[in-house]
Amino acid sequence: MWLRGKDLLGLAELSAEEIEAIIEQAEAMHEVLKRTIKKVPTLRGRVVVNLFYEPSTRTRFSFELAAKYLSAETVSLAAGSSSVIKGESLLDTALTIEALGADVVVLRHPSAGAPALLARHLRAAVINAGDGMHEHPTQALLDLFTVKQRKGHLEGLTVTIVGDILHSRVARSNLWGFTKLGAKVRVCGPPTLIPPGIERLGAEVYSRLEEALVGADVVYVLRLQRERFAERLMIPGPREYARLYGLTLDRLRLAQPDALVMHPGPVNRGLEIAAEVAELPQATIQNQVTNGVAVRMACLYLLMGRREA
Repeated sequence: MWLRGKDLLGLAELSAEEIEAIIEQAEAMHEVLKRTIKKVPTLRGRVVVNLFYEPSTRTRFSFELAAKYLSAETVSLAAGSSSVIKGESLLDTALTIEALGADVVVLRHPSAGAPALLARHLRAAVINAGDGMHEHPTQALLDLFTVKQRKGHLEGLTVTIVGDILHSRVARSNLWGFTKLGAKVRVCGPPTLIPPGIERLGAEVYSRLEEALVGADVVYVLRLQRERFAERLMIPGPREYARLYGLTLDRLRLAQPDALVMHPGPVNRGLEIAAEVAELPQATIQNQVTNGVAVRMACLYLLMGRREA
């Protein structure tokens, strides 16, 4: 099965069948990563351009490795080292990249909707690597793949997402993904960091972390951006936030004994999650990084494979 559209912009527009197809393909790509020589000729002759307007380590390098392992040519372009600093618009930059032969443009941008804008104007496939507070689809896909890998299934699980839900594109994509595949999603955080009306998307809202953790199969801790404290938003200070919403060993015991602990990284140890919790065998933080390469290989393959078909 190929993806329906030429682009991957968000999980909101993907069907459950398409999400499952990506996860299934990621399982095959994960086997490639176990080989001594991690390379297949699938996308030989193709050109993948990473266009990042925000700093990134995990997403950017995993996309680059994913393309290289599929034998594609890769170019990574940071906005600070391009004509963007001379005032060139996003669209003009992307059109230039396409004119130079790009088959896929992987875009991270601080503005929600930027990948959708490019998708309307480019013949090349566009993959959303995070756009503002909107979505981060490949992060959610690798999270779904990681849970499926460790639990064997997704349907019927209870997933608790903790932290700054309001500003988190990771939370939005995971909410779409987990609910479409039959999991129950709880969200928990300071009331001022819970988006109004999120219940309409299928989430159960909790203000007390202890209540949100009871019986959870997966505990997903979001990175709390320290700049939120400087912005004087109506949230607790760092010490108070850790006291009320930090994931500790005692709190984790309220969840299922085999509950997975997930985090998109980078981790603020001692703030949103205790250091000893991040080191538990049931913590999947490093597994998520590895699985990110397999999932992004699957996305590139399914988008390009559809074109060839």
